[in-house]
Amino acid sequence: MPLTDIHPSNILIRSTNWIGDAIMTTPAVRTIRENFPEAKIAILTHPWVADVFAASPHVDEVILYRKKDRHKGVAGIWRLGRTLAERRFDLAIYLQNAFEAALIGKLAAIPNRAGYTTDGRALLLTHRARVRREIKKVHQVHYYQDMLAQLGLSPGPDELFLQLPQETVHWANKFTATTKSGPTIGLNPGAAYGPAKCWPGERYAALAARLVTEHDATMLVFGTSADNTVAEAIKAQAPDRIINLAGKTNLSEAMALIGACDAFVTNDSGLMHVGAALKTPLVAIFGSTDAVATGPYADNATVIQKDLPCRPCLKTHCESDFRCMTDITVAEIAEAVAVLLQNSQKGKP
Repeated sequence: MPLTDIHPSNILIRSTNWIGDAIMTTPAVRTIRENFPEAKIAILTHPWVADVFAASPHVDEVILYRKKDRHKGVAGIWRLGRTLAERRFDLAIYLQNAFEAALIGKLAAIPNRAGYTTDGRALLLTHRARVRREIKKVHQVHYYQDMLAQLGLSPGPDELFLQLPQETVHWANKFTATTKSGPTIGLNPGAAYGPAKCWPGERYAALAARLVTEHDATMLVFGTSADNTVAEAIKAQAPDRIINLAGKTNLSEAMALIGACDAFVTNDSGLMHVGAALKTPLVAIFGSTDAVATGPYADNATVIQKDLPCRPCLKTHCESDFRCMTDITVAEIAEAVAVLLQNSQKGKP
């Protein structure tokens, strides 16, 4: 039975766990809303992902899955399930692949539970989709949309969607307006996945110095507190023109500032997908990971990668010579940024 025959009025979506993955599910979340325009839709997500959906018109509520405290361990999962049971959801759609997601829906006594039959959870699902071999060969955006199509929904546009609170957008625009003379360019030298995703920090530093000199740019360095050391090294290249924001913004503020940038240079990371969703011209540097599957899903994005026999290895740490990153030069990235800035200027009245 397709999901549209259920006529649900109270839907729970289980989000994916990481910022980039969550961004790539936004077309699927929009598809769910378009197929069930009258339903109340809540999304269950970890706190560090919540800002992706906080201002979205496609969901009515964000429910936090506090796995590190209140919902920790078996007892925490049971507690979450019983709390959700009180909400009387009539349909759960799992964008996350894990067994745990389906278990929580079962504990919540949700009568209709839909998702991919991954992680040995088929028996916990009432509506099943299979991961088709061909879907693994295309961008991950299509992975989620294909699941919904198999479940009987009519997929909407594949374009990423990210709406931020207006007050945060205004703050970010004011922030960049008061700091720039030339373009504002963002740098994102970190990546939660591991060092195999990271272009060397000293090259980001050299790039920052070059962009300040060549474009009279103001540089914003993004990241978590773990990226502060490399961010400070980048800032040292031109302390009056480079602003270290690593660990100094929340996710909503970081996303709004990326949206206010004229260009963005980033490793393969969650913030890369933020830039793509906000249509910020960006250069994405790829090493161990697969740009076909998880690259920036945007028309104004340039992917820089090297065609080596060892990549994409999908490893977090390089076990060889790290050529996939060290072969990428500062000049290559600087030239790609210059093209983006030039094209952006052409598009302005």
